[in-house]
Amino acid sequence: MIAGKIHKRSLIAFIHDFIAVIVAWWFAYLFRFNFEIPADFQASLKENLVWITPIQAAIFYSFGLYRGLWRYASLPDLKRILVTVTLGAVLVPFVIFMLKLPVQVPRAVIFLTPLLLLLIMGGSRILYRSWKERRFYSLKNSERKSVIVLGTGSTAINLVKELDRSPDWQVAGLLGGSPKKLGARLHGIRVLGMISELPAWVAKLSVGYVIIAMPSASQSERRQALEMCADLGVKALTIPSYADLVSGKMTVSQIRDVELDDLLGRAPVVLDTEGLHDLLTGKTILITGAGGSIGSELCRQIMAFNPRQLVLFELNEFALYTIQEEFLIKFPAISIAFVIGDVKDRARLSQVFEKYQPTVVFHAAAYKHVPLMENENAWQAMLNNVMGTYALAEVAIEHAVEKFVLISTDKAVNPTNVMGASKRLAEMVCQALQQSVWHAETHVASSKTCFVIVRFGNVLGSTGSVIPKFREQIAKGGPITVTHPEISRYFMSIQEAAQLVLQAGLMGGVKGGGEIFVMDMGDPVRIVDLAKDMIRLSGLTEEDIKIIYTGLRPGEKLHEELATENESTLPTQHEKLRITLSYQVDEQWLASLIAWFAKQPALKDEEIKEALVKWVPEYSNKRISDQSLLEQVATLNTP
Repeated sequence: MIAGKIHKRSLIAFIHDFIAVIVAWWFAYLFRFNFEIPADFQASLKENLVWITPIQAAIFYSFGLYRGLWRYASLPDLKRILVTVTLGAVLVPFVIFMLKLPVQVPRAVIFLTPLLLLLIMGGSRILYRSWKERRFYSLKNSERKSVIVLGTGSTAINLVKELDRSPDWQVAGLLGGSPKKLGARLHGIRVLGMISELPAWVAKLSVGYVIIAMPSASQSERRQALEMCADLGVKALTIPSYADLVSGKMTVSQIRDVELDDLLGRAPVVLDTEGLHDLLTGKTILITGAGGSIGSELCRQIMAFNPRQLVLFELNEFALYTIQEEFLIKFPAISIAFVIGDVKDRARLSQVFEKYQPTVVFHAAAYKHVPLMENENAWQAMLNNVMGTYALAEVAIEHAVEKFVLISTDKAVNPTNVMGASKRLAEMVCQALQQSVWHAETHVASSKTCFVIVRFGNVLGSTGSVIPKFREQIAKGGPITVTHPEISRYFMSIQEAAQLVLQAGLMGGVKGGGEIFVMDMGDPVRIVDLAKDMIRLSGLTEEDIKIIYTGLRPGEKLHEELATENESTLPTQHEKLRITLSYQVDEQWLASLIAWFAKQPALKDEEIKEALVKWVPEYSNKRISDQSLLEQVATLNTP
């Protein structure tokens, strides 16, 4: 059936071109003789067409002019027409003059005919395609979504060009930030006014969508645009980030929902790619906690530097299986080992290190959930975060690992909870081991291991963060629960966090190792503002999703810090990383800590918190009573 239709269309096109040859020759004679062709030339015209039209038709057919459809006529089709017409224009005079045929053909006709034939054949196809497209889009216009684009820069213009070819979108106009462009037409679309005039234009044009095409806009500008869209009840969309556009990973046509990352307004991370190639390329890299959010993103970032082998060490079987399914498809050319194991299991660690001989270790495995580790699980947090780090670090030293990067947290600064205190102890363990490596250097033939510690705050969307919890609460219709109206946290994207971990890993060791790197986390964000942003991003309002306050949880602080009062920081050559100068512990302190752990049974929560006061001087064990918590909640939710 389809083949029959195609054959029928090809036949119609063939007949059209056959007639076009006749018309072109006829009009060439008419133009030559001012529309009064002498009788003898009329006779020669008819005689010539008897052999000229079959020759032209054979050329057309042999060059495949009838394999495509006119509604998709394009530049390659016009090129083929030009070639065939040109060939015919050369062949016909050759037949006439070289074979000395007794025919009369004026020279003007020889030159005019190809031009007329090209105009008829090419023009017919272009006109047909234009008619079909107008007809198609006139039928589809009712289905196309009307949209206003915010932005008048090159990115917005490229977006308009791509949307113009889309059957799904119809750009109603542009709004910009410069009055100089008002009234101008960019790729045929008029700049209607300023971004602040969005409410008036949404009402006037009855649009349901707004695309924010300002990749270099500030956080406040993006937030303002999003708030206007939320107030107007229109769907806010955006384009990929500036970094993705520049890298070529995405194009402006890949429109997506506005995400929390877009509202952070953080500049892309500039990496020392040459240095990272020296650190990672051709090396065996081991990542603990590789199935978690930070660990898995580290793996993705490392893949770009073409390591010799990647060893993914993970205790959670399902998490490791999930990442295995992803990586085997995305990175088939890189050797990857998926290893189940516990960082507290020294025998398993020795087995893995002996087999794979890693050069660099990124230690992301940890228990990180503050309330969960505060009660009932405090001893497990200590064993996993402190003794697990110690076991892994010792095995790394034994196997001459060049760099050991511990991923820490801002909760290790002036900790008020077990999780933060255990991570601070892990930092101190690495610093003490660094000193032991220095002292043993003269007695050990292998190169010393360099320890690097990286602190950062919360990562958007990471396991255990508030983002997945808020999404779930919004999906259920609310309410969103926030502990306190003034509670704030530092936030960054998971991609940025992983990139800065790599950068810190590269820079560590300049001052001998054991440095604590602190990331530039920007300004702290109030959790309640984050909740409001997520409500807006969901296309809802605070009337639809209520926010209630539950009171600070045990061990929770109102505001996190990146350095203690006794710690000073020094700048590095990277603008987003600083080095914290914290007090140092020695090998004797470490030996005492390990001996203490060895003597202890499974301690109770209160016993652990009392012991932490001794081991972590800056730890503050200020607990909130149940009664105080109830009173706090009642006060916070009082209208």
